[in-house]
Amino acid sequence: MSAQRKDSPEKTFAEQMAAETGIDVRKCYQCGKCTAGCPMVPEMDYTPSQIMRLVQIGDREAALRSATIWYCASCLTCSTRCPQEVKIAEFMDALRERSLKAKKVNPRARKIIAFVKSFLGGIRRAGRVHEISMVMEYKTRARDLFSDVLLAPVMFVKGKLKLLGKPVKDRQAVARIFERTAGAK
Repeated sequence: MSAQRKDSPEKTFAEQMAAETGIDVRKCYQCGKCTAGCPMVPEMDYTPSQIMRLVQIGDREAALRSATIWYCASCLTCSTRCPQEVKIAEFMDALRERSLKAKKVNPRARKIIAFVKSFLGGIRRAGRVHEISMVMEYKTRARDLFSDVLLAPVMFVKGKLKLLGKPVKDRQAVARIFERTAGAK
């Protein structure tokens, strides 16, 4: 006899994601309001409503490999416009986490991930962002050292970049936040 009983079929991708996130994308009836309001659609390979549909039909591979989940700016326009109150932006975040764990990240997301890691690295170390340190870390991670190198001196002269960063007083509190949040590595 197989390990799976006939009366308990395997959960669909939508059901698995609903169990993990509490967000049921099966409620989406493809009205397109999320897509109509999304400012990032021109950069996406699938629209937000198409991502919801991919999950509904169980195309896990396409959903997790899409650039869309990485280009989502989490502005919440889609979520606020949804007549079914599907938390689409939050769901996109869950898909990003799953994409990372499954090692199915779209190659177009490489610089986005480098930026997020650099930004969070600065927060973890000092409790706030020090722009010069973050940019140096980002440029190294993204392997893009010279694309905008002439901007730094102009920004420095205008006082937009400080040589030394000032950490927050209670860095232990910041450390505790990072300990409690699983996705902030």
